[in-house]
Amino acid sequence: MTIPQIDCKTWILVADGEKALFLENMGDAELPNFQVRRVEEQNNPPSREQGANRPGRVYDSSTARRSSVADTDWHEIAKDRFAKELSDMLYAMAHRNRFKKIAIVAPPKILEDLRDEMHKEVADRVVAEIAKTLTNHPIDRIEDLLVSH
Repeated sequence: MTIPQIDCKTWILVADGEKALFLENMGDAELPNFQVRRVEEQNNPPSREQGANRPGRVYDSSTARRSSVADTDWHEIAKDRFAKELSDMLYAMAHRNRFKKIAIVAPPKILEDLRDEMHKEVADRVVAEIAKTLTNHPIDRIEDLLVSH
């Protein structure tokens, strides 16, 4: 997969369901120099730590057996909400002309959620979408991975 070159002043959003790095390329396409503009993190403990009650039980009408009901996955819900919050942040930034172009790097599910929530004003500025999880990589490694694409 080839992506357009990430040239000077292009912003890069590197996100997953819990963390987002807003970077700006202050270098050029061949020698990038990503600078951190903003970091957003969400405190999202596992579902078992977020639920207050035990999973519910249901009686099967044809037999006298009880079955457990699947508990709500609060962890996944929080990830979906984070994607919505990110799309709102991107819209506010685009509306204030903080960036002219942006590349989005995120796992496929987060990319899909962002696309679903993204305002047209932001979507028109997206120059690349890269389905990768890079949030825990150092900035210089992110630069190398995106240039080598």
